[in-house]
Amino acid sequence: MQIEIIGAESLGVRGLCCLVTVADRKILIDPGIALGFLRNGRMPHPAQVAVGETIREKIIQAWGLATDIVISHFHGDHVPLADANPYQLDADRIEDLNPGVRIWTKSPGSLSDKEQKRFIALQERLDARWPEGTAGIHPLCFSVPVPHGEATSRNETVMMTRIEDDTVFVHAADIQLLDDDTVDVVLEWQPDILLAGGPPLYLEYLNPELRHRAWLNALRLANSVDILVLDHHLMRSHEGLQWLDRLSSQSGRKVLCAADFMAAPRRLLEAERKMLYDQMPVPLEWHQDYAKGRISTRDFQASEKGQPAIRRQHL
Repeated sequence: MQIEIIGAESLGVRGLCCLVTVADRKILIDPGIALGFLRNGRMPHPAQVAVGETIREKIIQAWGLATDIVISHFHGDHVPLADANPYQLDADRIEDLNPGVRIWTKSPGSLSDKEQKRFIALQERLDARWPEGTAGIHPLCFSVPVPHGEATSRNETVMMTRIEDDTVFVHAADIQLLDDDTVDVVLEWQPDILLAGGPPLYLEYLNPELRHRAWLNALRLANSVDILVLDHHLMRSHEGLQWLDRLSSQSGRKVLCAADFMAAPRRLLEAERKMLYDQMPVPLEWHQDYAKGRISTRDFQASEKGQPAIRRQHL
């Protein structure tokens, strides 16, 4: 099994995209990207946009290679969009790419109204096969929809993915470790490697009770999974890195973010947005000009130089 984490917060963008190769199958999971359109009143810094451009191209390349594409849910950082903003993946970029590819999603009945609209828009745009149901085909299987974070009456849901070869890999986007039953399902799957979305420590609604619940569930996973990778919402603040390192220390097990897993630098660019603006001022009309194609990120790509290329992890 070969696992490449393509996009995640510790790699500089919003998302939890990975490409898993098993024998003759190439399984692309959550082929979306975002940068957080506004964070503390600021749009993405052009240095973030430059990294986003690079990762978006990697996702497009992986789309063209995939035998199977999995969409855990239809939020804009996990799926191409027909109405994408300049920092997401526009469905136009993959419309004629890889015709007939299998795309696995939640059943239509479990989609929210917004998800339904995005699902229909993609169906109309893409030449793809959309298998009914979510039974999967070995080595793929899927969970029933589970809560996107804390279980509430109005909560949206996500679909988790299990891939079994000589290694069991589980992808659990946006579970945030806030629902005990969801973590029970993950543990029942007995993953060797788990890539999951951690808790959004940067959000005010995450009260002490929810923080404690996420911590206990993280400990359960750390003590049961050989390689635990926590990223996504967790890495939108430097507090998330401290939380991750404390989890490693308390559990006595090495817990990774996506950048660690890929042997790449930790690049929490969203958390560093204010610092980027302070260090590299941005012309007033830059974002409007970028959206209209009148300007590029060229003058803000210096931070890319000298950084190691993203590498694949072989298992």
